Amino acid sequence: MGRDFSHIARRCERAVVTAYRELREAGQADMAAFQACTALYRIHHPEASMSEARRLVSEWVDHHVHRASTGATPGCEC
Repeated sequence: MGRDFSHIARRCERAVVTAYRELREAGQADMAAFQACTALYRIHHPEASMSEARRLVSEWVDHHVHRASTGATPGCEC
């Protein structure tokens, strides 16, 4: 999990992935880290629905953390 995510261009995506990684490294359970990151995304994007936030966070975590991929992902334009 100690990967460098500085290549992620979108600020909210980088914030979410970094927060998830750090929470997991600090011993938080997967679901607790996911819920915290969903809340973080909604702070950046209060207009987003909860289901949209959950979908994006899960896609980003899966892409960057679980698969360790570096390619582009779908999401917001920030």
